[in-house]
Amino acid sequence: MKPYLRKTVTKTALLTLLSVSICTISYSQAFLFGEKVKWEVGLNFGPSFFLGDLGGHTGKGTNNLKDLNLNFTKLMKGAFVTMYPKKWFGLRLAADVTYLEGDDATINTSGIHELWRKQRNLDFKTTVLEGYAALEFFPTMLFNTNSEYEPRLRPYVMAGVGVFHFNPKGSLTDAAGNKSWYYLHPLRLEGQGMPEYPYSKPYKLTQINIPFGGGIKYYISDRINLSAEFLYRKTFTDYIDDVSKKYIDPTNYTKYLSASEASLAYQLSDKAVGIIYPGMTRYPAGTQRGDTKDGDTYFSIVMKIGVRLGEIYESSFAKRAAKQTRCPAVY
Repeated sequence: MKPYLRKTVTKTALLTLLSVSICTISYSQAFLFGEKVKWEVGLNFGPSFFLGDLGGHTGKGTNNLKDLNLNFTKLMKGAFVTMYPKKWFGLRLAADVTYLEGDDATINTSGIHELWRKQRNLDFKTTVLEGYAALEFFPTMLFNTNSEYEPRLRPYVMAGVGVFHFNPKGSLTDAAGNKSWYYLHPLRLEGQGMPEYPYSKPYKLTQINIPFGGGIKYYISDRINLSAEFLYRKTFTDYIDDVSKKYIDPTNYTKYLSASEASLAYQLSDKAVGIIYPGMTRYPAGTQRGDTKDGDTYFSIVMKIGVRLGEIYESSFAKRAAKQTRCPAVY
C-alpha cells in the first residue's frame, strides 16, 4: 500500500471508530447514568516532543525530560468529543496527528557522552497517528455543592488507553548533499526476526499506549471554553526511532533481504563518522547501538478549544443566575 493511501486509511479508521463510539455512548447514556448527559466537542493544537534513543541534549543520553531536544519541536493537532455524565468527570474520545524526529548530529557537544552519540550519526522521522479514550476528573467540581453557581476555572487530571501508528524513516545523503528518506521497518536493521539474533524481535507499527496528564479549563462563556493540557504517552516499544539494541553483522542482510534492500540496510544501519576514532566508518557487530533500558515515548502541551452542545442550563433559575453572575468562582 502506498504511504499516502495508508495514512488516509488510518485516519479514516480512527474517525470511524470515534463516530461509532459516540453513537454507542449516546444510545446507552440514559441507561448507564439515569440523568441528562452533557456533550462537548472541540479541537486541540500545540507542540509535541520525542524522547528516545536518537538526538537528545547534553550529557549522557536518557529518555526523560532532561534529554529534551527543542530543535525537533513539532506540531500536534487533533479533535475530541467528551461526554459529562457528572459535573466532576467526563469520558473523552480523541484523535491526533503529529510528527516526531530525532538526529544525533544536532546534539550540543560539551563532553564525551555527546561525542559517542554524534559519532553514531543516526537520524529518523515519522508521522504518528493516534486515537484514545480517557477519563477526565475535576476534583473541585466533586466538592461543588452549589449546582446553580459553578466555577469557570477548573483544574483536572486524566488518564486512558489508546492506539498509535508510526513508521520510521532514516536518511542517506549523496555526494551532492541531497538527502533521501527510506522506511526502516522492512530493512530489519538490528536483525529483527533473524535466527542469528533471537533477542531481536520484530516490532509492530501499530501499538497500544497509555496517555495520562492534566490541565486547567476556563469557561470563556457558558458554551465555549479553553484548556491548557499536558499529555504524556507511555508506550511499550523502543522502536519509534528504529534504534534499540546492537549492530549486527551486515553480511546477514544479504541472507534475508533482496539485493536492493540489503544495500540500503547496510548503509542505513551504521552511518558512523570518525569523531572519537578518526577514520572509522563502521562499528563492529555486537556493539551497542541503542539504549535498551528505556522505551521511546512522546508528549504534548496543547491548547484546546471546546464547545458545549445542546442545552446548557439545568433550570430557568440557573440560566438567570448565570447571566447575573459573571465573576469567576475559583477554588
